[in-house]
Amino acid sequence: MLKKLSLISAAVALALSASSALASVSAQDATKLGASLTPFGAEKAGNAAGTIPAWTGGITQAPAGYKSGQHHPDPFPEDKPLFTITKANLDQYKANLTPGQIALFNAYPNSFQMPVYQTRRSGSAPQWVYDNTVKNATTAKLLDGGNGFSDAYGGIPFPIPQNGVEALWNHITRYRGSYIVRRASEVAVQRNGDYSLVTSQQEARFKYYNPQGTYADLNNILFYYLSFTKSPARLAGGATLVHETLDQVKEPRQAWGYNAGQRRVRRAPNLAYDTPIAAADGLRTADDTDMFNGAPDRYDWKLVGKKEIYIPYNNYKVSSPEVKYKDLLQPGHLNPALTRNELHRVWVVEGTLKSGARHIYSKRTLFLDEDSWQAAVVDQYDGRGELWRVSVAYLKNYYDLPTTWSALDVFHDLQARRYHVQNLDNEEPTTIDFTQATPDDGYFKPSALRRRGTR
Repeated sequence: MLKKLSLISAAVALALSASSALASVSAQDATKLGASLTPFGAEKAGNAAGTIPAWTGGITQAPAGYKSGQHHPDPFPEDKPLFTITKANLDQYKANLTPGQIALFNAYPNSFQMPVYQTRRSGSAPQWVYDNTVKNATTAKLLDGGNGFSDAYGGIPFPIPQNGVEALWNHITRYRGSYIVRRASEVAVQRNGDYSLVTSQQEARFKYYNPQGTYADLNNILFYYLSFTKSPARLAGGATLVHETLDQVKEPRQAWGYNAGQRRVRRAPNLAYDTPIAAADGLRTADDTDMFNGAPDRYDWKLVGKKEIYIPYNNYKVSSPEVKYKDLLQPGHLNPALTRNELHRVWVVEGTLKSGARHIYSKRTLFLDEDSWQAAVVDQYDGRGELWRVSVAYLKNYYDLPTTWSALDVFHDLQARRYHVQNLDNEEPTTIDFTQATPDDGYFKPSALRRRGTR
């Protein structure tokens, strides 16, 4: 097990700190994709210690009998923890943990643990996404100082990133299907463990991943997002619609809200950056959602390099229908016995608030899984430079697509000792459906919100 960045990673980090003027990689460098690198740009080989295996394609098919829309059964049901990291043995594993993870052990010394399992590089994606990623490597270009990009479509835009903002865009635009419908809940868990569910139906159309589309068809739209609140009764019927733009400095995110009591649709121009999300009880900002989303323009982004970190991976138990919320949601954090962590290589991306820019976080550090570009852990610092919040994505492979995505997103506030959880669907009859016919752009017009808000 490596205890510090290798000389190779350090050299890579030095090279990647160069100016972002380089628009794309050379055709020669791109030939590494699918050879020494995976199609997404990860190192195909395992590590020298043998604790991270080689990538051999990941999960390529669902378990026998599985149908899309069902809860995902664990493809590795026989795996047992190799060891468990606790406060007592923390020093032994600190080199492979993030500052935020270490802070969680210190905040909850008697209860927070990380069971560590065999590393399985289960990440995978459809071949057409791989093919587009290889094309993007030599064509994608950053725009407006990194606030958008051009000439990339239907795949990771910068599989061999040259700087921090390119790596960030890889997370923002990673593959999550073309159109999804899910019913899920979110909760703010108080210090004593109390919580109240807010349940909604969510729909997202990822225009960037329309198999029949092109970059020219985007018209600056990455995706449409639509959410209808189902419960509690005082919130039921409300809806939110978002048109997520590619270059949000040129054309800010467009958002609308529908109030069922007033039966009115209104613009929501402030649904961006550090606006607090009401359903999260102030524990999550607008750009915390999905670990990070939206415009990158308020931060200077640095690609620090790669590191081996224990991150949540192949987490099927936390979303199992056999697990009840009362057993999963404990004071301070999720029930550790239901979580799974593995040693993986991650890209470390550091964002420092620009001089004169406003945000409640002065710095945020993202740890991006090299096999999927999904942010697994994000450490966030307050205006004093002290670690404040830790976001954790409990990753698993959605093998009906396939793709690596989060089963649950958890947002810890170290100062308030409370946390927020998104995407709870254990007690819902279905989890997430990728099979429905993709609606056209008109389905996501604000004028349709009122008509659909009561359904």
